Amino acid sequence: MTERWAATVTAARGTDPGNPGTTAPTQTPAPGTPDPQTPQTPDPEAWKTPALPYAENLLARWAEPQRRYHTVDHLVAVLDRVDVLEEYADDPAVVRLAAWFHDAVYLPDRSTNEERSARLAERALPELGVDASRTAEVARLVRLTVTHDPRPQDADGAVLCDADLGILAAPPGAYAAYTAAVREEYAFVPPDAFRAGRAAVLRQLLDLPRLFRTPYGQREWEAPARDNLRAELTRLA
Repeated sequence: MTERWAATVTAARGTDPGNPGTTAPTQTPAPGTPDPQTPQTPDPEAWKTPALPYAENLLARWAEPQRRYHTVDHLVAVLDRVDVLEEYADDPAVVRLAAWFHDAVYLPDRSTNEERSARLAERALPELGVDASRTAEVARLVRLTVTHDPRPQDADGAVLCDADLGILAAPPGAYAAYTAAVREEYAFVPPDAFRAGRAAVLRQLLDLPRLFRTPYGQREWEAPARDNLRAELTRLA
């Protein structure tokens, strides 16, 4: 996993995918700073920052004891699905960084996990030499996992959301293990309240016109995901 992280950071450090050999423009600067259309070179010292300690910190977060589903296994699964969907992304390195950070802060009884995870990315990525534009995009993608509802032209958002929701299309045994792990994470919620809340989530998902936004996700995952959701809803009734 550390090698995977290092490769992603290397790919994201300032290379503009639309203009190889240059750095991506930063966000609009304050008056008196360089034109945002002029490629900006990250701080040379930031480029020298070792990526390994950041990987170790993130992996430690993903291994925290309160987690049952949102574990390193989930991170690996999301990254694997990003690999499958990479052709649909505008900037695969940004999507992979967002996958690493998207549940980096996770407390089951809190509603601020995505925001805190995004802020963690906003602090860590500049220290690693990732430019302001890409850092902002990673944070935006992390925040998008609150709703999993990317805009129609949001290719990177579609890839991350599909990768994160891909578990819904798992074979029945793997899906059952996922639902059991989610229940363990919410063990503090009384059974009746959990069933009611979970059923509401399932109905909301089933009411969506599409669960998945990429062509692959729609073709390969949409039908089995809906089968799993309907079966779980029946069990909860």
